[in-house]
Amino acid sequence: MRKIILSLLILIIVLFGIILFVKNPKEETVFDKKADDKFTKRVSAVKKLVASDSKYSNKTAFFIDMKISSGKNRFFVYDLQNNRIVDKGLVAHGSGSETKVEGELKFSNVNNSLSTSLGKYYIGYSYNGDFGKAYKLHGLDKTNDNAFLRNIVLHKYSKVPYEEQDTPICNSYGCPMVNERFYKRIEKLIDASDKKIVLDIYY
Repeated sequence: MRKIILSLLILIIVLFGIILFVKNPKEETVFDKKADDKFTKRVSAVKKLVASDSKYSNKTAFFIDMKISSGKNRFFVYDLQNNRIVDKGLVAHGSGSETKVEGELKFSNVNNSLSTSLGKYYIGYSYNGDFGKAYKLHGLDKTNDNAFLRNIVLHKYSKVPYEEQDTPICNSYGCPMVNERFYKRIEKLIDASDKKIVLDIYY
C-alpha cells in the first residue's frame, strides 16, 4: 500500500511539473530550423551592436519576429549573457503593414503609413500618452530612422490578448503594442536597466 501511495505521489509531482512547464511564459521557445537560424543571426547582430557602444545594455535585448502570426507569441525577451529566451508575448503590428495576402506583411518607414518599420531600435525615455506609460523608440537603421518623428513607441493596449490564439489580434498604428500583463514585465526590465535596451524587429 505504501508503494502505491508513493508511486501516486511521484506521478502527481511529475504531472504538476509538466503543467507548470507548459504554462510558464518564461520557458524557451522552440523554433523550426529556418526560424532558429534567422533568430541566431539577429541575436549575433545585436550582440555586435551592443559591444560597439557602451550605452546599450549587454544583458537584455528584445526581438520581434514579424514572420510569426500576430496571434502567436513573437515578442521575445532575450538574456544576452546566458543566451536564452526568458519571456515572450503577443505583439501587434501596424494596420498599414497588412496586405491582401494572408500571412504576408509589408513595411514602411514613411510618416502616416501606419506601418511597422523593420530594423533595430533602442528604447528611449517614457512618457504618459493615450495608452498610459509608453516608451519612445529610436530607429538605428535606414529602414526605421524616422521612428522617433513618426512617434513610434512601445506601449500596452487592453485589447491585445494575453494568451495565444489561432486568429490574428488587433492592429496598431505602426507601434509595437503588447498586452498589459506582459507590458508590466518588460516595463520592469526597461526601468531597471541603467543602459538602453535594444529592440530588433525583423521579418
